[in-house]
Amino acid sequence: MMKELIFKNDPYEMNWVRPDFPYGEVGVPEELSATSASVREGDVVRTEIRIKNEGKKPYFTNIEDIRISFPVPDQYEDSKTSLIRRCHTHLFCGKDVSWICALRMGGEAPHLGMVVTEGSLAAYSVRRNLLRQSNDRGCFYLHPEGMELEAGEEKVIRWVIFPHEGKEDFLKKAGEYNPHFVDVRADRYVLFPGEKSVLTIRPAFQAEQVSVNGEALTGEDGIYTYTFTATEPGEKVFEIAADQVHTRCRLFVQEEIHSLTEKRCHFIAEHQQYEKEGMLKGAYLIYDNEEERQIYRPENDFNGGRERIGMGVLMARFLQGEKTGSQPELEESLKKYLTYVKRELVDVETGKTCNDAGMDDSFKRLYNAPWAATFFAEIYRLWKQDEDLRYSCQVIRHYYKEGGRKFYPIELPVTLVMGELKKAGWQKEYDELLELFVDHADHLCEVGKNYPASEVNYEQSIVAPAADVILSVYLLTGDKKYLDEGARQVEILELFNGMQPDYHLNEVAIRHWDGYWFGKRRYYGDTFPHYWSALTGKVFKMYGEILKDENWIRRGEASIRGVLPLFFTDGRAACAYVYPLEVNDRRAAFFDPYANDQDWGLYANIR
Repeated sequence: MMKELIFKNDPYEMNWVRPDFPYGEVGVPEELSATSASVREGDVVRTEIRIKNEGKKPYFTNIEDIRISFPVPDQYEDSKTSLIRRCHTHLFCGKDVSWICALRMGGEAPHLGMVVTEGSLAAYSVRRNLLRQSNDRGCFYLHPEGMELEAGEEKVIRWVIFPHEGKEDFLKKAGEYNPHFVDVRADRYVLFPGEKSVLTIRPAFQAEQVSVNGEALTGEDGIYTYTFTATEPGEKVFEIAADQVHTRCRLFVQEEIHSLTEKRCHFIAEHQQYEKEGMLKGAYLIYDNEEERQIYRPENDFNGGRERIGMGVLMARFLQGEKTGSQPELEESLKKYLTYVKRELVDVETGKTCNDAGMDDSFKRLYNAPWAATFFAEIYRLWKQDEDLRYSCQVIRHYYKEGGRKFYPIELPVTLVMGELKKAGWQKEYDELLELFVDHADHLCEVGKNYPASEVNYEQSIVAPAADVILSVYLLTGDKKYLDEGARQVEILELFNGMQPDYHLNEVAIRHWDGYWFGKRRYYGDTFPHYWSALTGKVFKMYGEILKDENWIRRGEASIRGVLPLFFTDGRAACAYVYPLEVNDRRAAFFDPYANDQDWGLYANIR
């Protein structure tokens, strides 16, 4: 068994094989046997898995029956360790075209690539050390497609591991190491009805015939294209064949955004607002889509505050685009929620934002304040009551009074609030908050890539807020130092995003713990998508608009749209999609039943 893989030109001597799980270990049903062998040639490792039917009768496997371990160090330590000795792992189990692109978290090559050269993968699972909670993505287990083995028959799976320079270089080298490789890309993965997506198919070999869902294509210079026009919402699977090589691409069609948001807001008002007398009256609560009931518990991620204020933010933003009086039920619901927030969550005179109803601040959490500030700013934009803009400013002041300068806040409404202050002519408040935001950005620039641990040691929603605040301050000041540091943050942030031909993964940021903290099933495991992935999209679009770079704008839009599969055409929603086939031997690949905190993702799309 291979226990160490260090590439020869790596200045950090990073070991790409994590030591607490075996490499290439094969699990099979008792009727089968398996062997695993690897040969190393410099920096290239060739692994061969042989699976044999030892019985006297045929044996047909299911996807979950066979698993092959692939342990890479996708773990979050302190930021210094993470950036040089840990990796983001992007997996694509796409039948005959299956691969892994693992990127060092700091972005410095060499990185690790793996491409399957014989055999077919259908899915992956993860096994995690639960004591590490959110800080360890676990060991990956690769599942071959279902096999039919006659008595005594043997099947072979082979792959090659190699170093590469980054995403594009990985795809190029995958085609060099696997002569049967097919590079499949789409220009849109999440579409609205009427939009088109062009699939581009590049076989690494001279294919005699290429087809999509059985339709033969005509190529030019070895490149084939297929255009899909979106109609009905739902997942769209495209089966691709290049001669005898089979793979797939998955797109998603979502309902038109206004209609989707309107249905979601009505669902919140009708099903997720608590109406009875008492502390929770007017609150927007979790909804259990299985039991058709509201959920409240004092436990942090299931309570009456925190991320759930996103429902109020979404409602306020949606109503801004509606004619006054055209949505009376939603306006009335939002007024009830505003009353609840001011009564139970936010002391509007001091700006203190509490963790739960009852002005309960027994658990201190700086994340809550920017969300309250965003809520009041959006309420102000809707009803134009000066007091709401004043409340937003006061929440921001209190946030910085409590140490916000050194914090990495999610959705701090820098440009939103400053834009409203400027339009209102509130120069004193504008100057005061500008000083606070600039001081915050200066601290983040000084820290650079030495990110402090937050609720997770190191994660996408530490890097994205740093880039967001710094680039926002560049927009306010025009000082190039903020653009330069923002660019460095974007380089680190980009590594979290996948490039697989699958709407679950393409431009979706790696997150793998939210299903446990916010979901009903309490699963750790990759959440593709999770709504905070859209934070990256916001940053990409901002960066692209600053640079007037259409590529970053396009990638930003793709990232923001990537969270839309969490919302359903009947107004329901899910807090996360747990993507692996299994997590610690529990079946996964499901939308969690709780509608909890995901509405920030829909807000990102209508904003």
